[in-house]
Amino acid sequence: MSLKAFHVVFVMVSIVLGVGFAGWALTEYRRTGDAEFIWWACGSLVGALGLIVYGRWFLNKLKGTGYL
Repeated sequence: MSLKAFHVVFVMVSIVLGVGFAGWALTEYRRTGDAEFIWWACGSLVGALGLIVYGRWFLNKLKGTGYL
């Protein structure tokens, strides 16, 4: 696996984990009512959105490079 392919997979997994963490934080907010979990969820979603933007930029930058 090339460094480019590993990087793309790593960014995608990080996005999924960020969205999953946001879902967990919202579930905890509903369960406990503690507003701190809202902040964790918002931060996680902002991070995931930033990773999406970065991933698109990275793929456009290395468009001509192969994955192997």
